[in-house]
Order: sequence, then structure tokens, then C-alpha cells
Amino acid sequence: MKLNTKALALASGILWGVGLFICTWWLIILEGATGDITLIGRFYPGYCISPVGSVIGLAYGFVDGLICGGIFAGLYNCLAEKCFSPASE
Repeated sequence: MKLNTKALALASGILWGVGLFICTWWLIILEGATGDITLIGRFYPGYCISPVGSVIGLAYGFVDGLICGGIFAGLYNCLAEKCFSPASE
């Protein structure tokens, strides 16, 4: 069974971007907007615990999830085709 690379990449991008957006707003609601640089902010320049940072995190998370989901699906399809195809038995 092959994975649809575009669909998995898009789903991963949406999930990671929206997840980071929601987590940022969760922190804003509980602790307030601090503007502190976090560990994620070291990987995503411009990201911080603030309303603007949540949108920046959404964009970075979408792109990051899109790339990682596409790589995962491509690698899965390649391995499934070469290692587990009926012709290799």
C-alpha cells in the first residue's frame, strides 16, 4: 500500500502548524504574552510567546510539517516498493 505523498504532507503541515498555534495561545491565556525566546524560537526565528509569534509559528510549523510529511511519505513508499513488494520474494 502506497501513501499519497501530497495528502500526507499537507495533513502534517496543517497539524504541526495549527498545533503550534494552539499551544502558543494556550500559554498566552495561562501565563500571558511574555515575548520570551523559547527552544522552538531558536529553530524558528521570530517565534515567541505572543500573538504575532503564534502566527509566525503557524507559518513555520506548516512549512516544517509539509516538508517532513512529504519526506516521510516518500521514504515509506520507496521502502514499501523495494523491500516489501511481491516481486522481491
